[in-house]
Amino acid sequence: MALLTLGINHRTASIDLREKVSFSTESMASALQSALEKTELTELAILSTCNRTELYCAHREAGNGDELINWLAEYRQLPVADLSQSTYLFSENQAVRHALRVASGLDSMVLGEPQILGQMKSAFSLARNYGTAGSQLNRLFQHAFSVAKQVRTETEIGQNPVSVAYAATNLAKHIFTDLKKTSVLLIGAGEMVELVARHLSENGVSRIMVANRTLERAHSVAENFGGQGFTLEELSYHLHEADIVISSTASPVPILGKGAVESALKKRKHKPIFMVDIAVPRDIEPQVGDLADVYLYTVDDLQGVVQDNMKSRESAATEAEKIIESRVAHFMASLRELDAVDTLRAYRQKVEGLKQDEMQKALQQLRSGADPEKVMARFAHDLSNKIMHQPSQVLRKAGADGRDDLLEWAQSLFGLSVQKSQDEPN
Repeated sequence: MALLTLGINHRTASIDLREKVSFSTESMASALQSALEKTELTELAILSTCNRTELYCAHREAGNGDELINWLAEYRQLPVADLSQSTYLFSENQAVRHALRVASGLDSMVLGEPQILGQMKSAFSLARNYGTAGSQLNRLFQHAFSVAKQVRTETEIGQNPVSVAYAATNLAKHIFTDLKKTSVLLIGAGEMVELVARHLSENGVSRIMVANRTLERAHSVAENFGGQGFTLEELSYHLHEADIVISSTASPVPILGKGAVESALKKRKHKPIFMVDIAVPRDIEPQVGDLADVYLYTVDDLQGVVQDNMKSRESAATEAEKIIESRVAHFMASLRELDAVDTLRAYRQKVEGLKQDEMQKALQQLRSGADPEKVMARFAHDLSNKIMHQPSQVLRKAGADGRDDLLEWAQSLFGLSVQKSQDEPN
């Protein structure tokens, strides 16, 4: 049995090709079943995210991956050549190492991001529910989950934010000791604003307001977090209600000027406002930062935080790689032990079969009135001869072929101390 991983990710293929080979949750059952029916795979789990599609497989024997590429090309109606140029294939210990790196966030676009672990757990859960993940993949994925937990516990791979959205939230947490008592105004309703809103909501912000050019979109984002949406024209009416203002629009000119912020501060009785301008060009006039009760950060300020934190994660990643390397070796050793267990089980079953055959003969002889002592002697003699027969033949052939390594291995296996004869043959 061989472990194989065929994959395509953000490093090897364009988003256009990644979209064509992705799998939705709804389509996963038919895809898994199709792959098992049309290939020699015995087990399969498919991990499909915006950045990667990977097939984690147990195969009857190690191969070059052509079978998997051909299936994927046929299933997605793509040229085989396009996939061959954009995929990677790992087997055995390399496949194990890759799974551990993916689960630990070391192979992600954002180093150390934690979402991939949850996505791997979902992929394995689906495969198990559909009956395509057996003992081999169960061992692999459970090991990967355990190692990912160890990496996050023993290193700082996920401790420092490396996205602008998360960095903005982290700065807010430093300025306000308790975000649960704060109100947030988000200007814009794009992907970045949604991500910021999610981070702030997870940190317990009590109120989220969203201002956008179109009211419908403002409502759409705000409702996801139990918030309030309104248009940019209403911004001045709500600005004083916000302890935190984060802006990210595509406006070519500033949306918030110094005068509007001064008016809001008067209504707040100069209670401080924390502002983050993620937009390029800027949404908030630079002069706003001169106001005594405003803490204004730009995207450049946050990028500095992100870069420092990325360096910290890179250092942690070096430690994580060492952990992974040792756990790969541990996993492969456990697989070899399982192979030995299977061999021992087969050997035990064979000896048990020989014993049962000889016992039946002995019992028949005893029922016929034969001398019990002679019957037992014959039983022991015949059983030992049958157990020794095949090993004896193999060892004689090893001696004739000059395979001293096999003879030494047999001596170790049977715990023998053999002294060679000093007499030379005439």
